[in-house]
Amino acid sequence: MEALVDGWARGGGGRSGTEADADQVAVAVGPDAVTAGPGADADAMAARHGADAVAAGRGADAMAAGPGADADVSGRTGWTPVNSPTVRDRSTPSRTDPAPEAAPPTDLAPPPGATAGPPPPPPGVAAGSPAQAPDATPAPPTAATPFPPPPLLGVGVALPGPLDHTRGVLHRVTGFAEWDGFPLRDALGERLGVPVAVDKDTNAAALGLAVAGERGSFAYLHLGTGLGAGLVIDGVVRRGARTAAGEFGHQVVQLDGPPCDCGDRGCVEALCLTAVSRGDLAEAARVLGIAAGNLVALLDIDLVLLGGRTVTGAPEMFLRGVGAVLDERARRAGEPPVPVRTVPGDIAEGAAQLVLAPLFGRADA
Repeated sequence: MEALVDGWARGGGGRSGTEADADQVAVAVGPDAVTAGPGADADAMAARHGADAVAAGRGADAMAAGPGADADVSGRTGWTPVNSPTVRDRSTPSRTDPAPEAAPPTDLAPPPGATAGPPPPPPGVAAGSPAQAPDATPAPPTAATPFPPPPLLGVGVALPGPLDHTRGVLHRVTGFAEWDGFPLRDALGERLGVPVAVDKDTNAAALGLAVAGERGSFAYLHLGTGLGAGLVIDGVVRRGARTAAGEFGHQVVQLDGPPCDCGDRGCVEALCLTAVSRGDLAEAARVLGIAAGNLVALLDIDLVLLGGRTVTGAPEMFLRGVGAVLDERARRAGEPPVPVRTVPGDIAEGAAQLVLAPLFGRADA
């Protein structure tokens, strides 16, 4: 088996943003935030475009002002009142200005029973932590307070065929014939306690390509430890009445060819893998092109996409070989040639779409 790929589809979004430094508070209530590191000058002041937030260094008091207010930054335990000369002279109140507030006294003795020192931190702020404005946006979660994990919506599994997509039962999977009849979907669902979808890797890759924006009718041909196809006709993944469509590698093109694991002789898969095993990639590409031409003639598709471990190891070789066969066929028929491209064929993403795509209205997942 080339791969057993789990597509884990989780709901919700991820984290974004940056963590604030341990010695710094960053408050982002309004469009502009002011920050100051530890030991900032007591007279440092920042007011930018009506900033709505203030940040202060370690051990400092912080205050938040409304839009258009002055924002102060201090690295000491005191604070600069809004009527301080270092900010603006508001000693003469106007009809629209509120009466100036007196600066809090700094030379009062502590009340009986109290000890001298910095004021206690506000609720929710540990002692020794930077102060934070009461109306400020909370700092993002850290490793100590992570976001709760989002719920698991389900599990998508993509693996070589043949298999029954509707019931989630494996048949004689390429390379693992002993799995024939194994109810993989039900076994995983019982173990994990979530919905499980099982499909062929080629179908999952084709679904992922369709969701990502490939339009029209195309065939995704995957050459790795085996050879298969994912078929998208008019934008919809086609699996057939028994979900067995796409066993592309088992079309016979040479009656007296080498035996195939399926029991026939001269299958495209057997011919391609035999050529690959002896290092003749040009012959493997030519045979793949002949089979792709049969598919183009049968289904009248718009595009042939190539992927899989063998193709990605020599993409130019397979593009030239398959393209040459399709071009010659089109020339004889008097038709424009069908384009050929290589694609990553992200099977894991396609497996995730087996779970996610139905939630967004796709009925072919």
